[in-house]
Order: sequence, then structure tokens, then C-alpha cells
Amino acid sequence: MIVLDALVRLGPPPADPPPVVDWARTERSLGAALPADYKRLVETYGDGIFDETIRLLVPDSAYGDCDLHAQTRERDEILTGLWEFEAKPAALLEVGARVVPWAFEEGTGAFLYWLARPGQHPDEWTVLYNEGPGPLWEHHDMGCSAFLPAVLTGTAETDYFGHLRDVLRPAEHRFETADRTLGASRL
Repeated sequence: MIVLDALVRLGPPPADPPPVVDWARTERSLGAALPADYKRLVETYGDGIFDETIRLLVPDSAYGDCDLHAQTRERDEILTGLWEFEAKPAALLEVGARVVPWAFEEGTGAFLYWLARPGQHPDEWTVLYNEGPGPLWEHHDMGCSAFLPAVLTGTAETDYFGHLRDVLRPAEHRFETADRTLGASRL
């Protein structure tokens, strides 16, 4: 909870609580349990975007681009096709290893995934960043709730978010709900 507290201090959540998520149904649908820090993140913020850059995926979002279920299916299909002609990242060569998307970088095609290894508890999943239209992957040895404040404050060691340092170091960080930023594009 301490990591989420740091994020809340950095970028306060919306005043109105997000809709309640049926986590049991979500995990059955995905075929995997999800990290506890992600569940707390979604229960605190709901779907939306941090600093106009990192858009959080949530189960059953009214917006297809923000829906964890829809994006998981779409990313699985895209990556399966991609790996027919491009090498998988080394972290995914382990039998049974997979990625599960949890956020994306607005306007770039880049996605943030969890690296889910066989036999590993979801709370131990780490973050993989994929640049999107390209083969480059970057591993971060932390969960999503630790990764977000590190990226937003510019303390994450990353080659990818380096070009966004000015954008991601505003005087005041903020989270905007999907309803506010995408209201006209509901499914």
C-alpha cells in the first residue's frame, strides 16, 4: 500500500470512486490471477490517464481502448502474429512465460505489460515496456504501482520514457478519468 500512497500523493485520484470491479470474473476471463497492487490501483483510480501519457487499462471499461479484456485479446493476437517473423524477447523464451497488458503510452502504440512467469505469484510479476511498432522491449524489475511513480517523476531507468522527461515532470502530476478525456468515444 505504501507504493500506492506515493502515487496518490503524486497524482490524486478522482473525487468520485470508480465502478466496482468483479475481480473473480475478470481473473476467470483472463485465465490468470492479477497482482494485488494493480487491483488497488484500479479501485483507487479507475480508467484514465496519468499526466496525459500513461493510460491505465481496467476490466470492463466503457472504452474499448482502455478495456483490459479487449486489449488482452488484441495484444495476444498481435504479438502471436509478430512472433511468427520476429524474435520474442529473451524473457519470454521460458516455456509458459507470457505478457499481460496493463497500460499503454498515449499516442505511440507502446504498451506496458506484466511479465508473467510460470509458477510465479502475480504479486511478483514485473513490468515489460514494448515500444509498440518495433521489436524493442525493456524490462523493469518492479510491479506496476512502483513503476508508475518512478516514470512520472523521472527516476525510472528507462531509454523509452527519456524523450518524455519534460512532459512527465510537470510541476503538478495529475490523473484524468477516461470519461473526461474520452467521453465522446464510448462504445
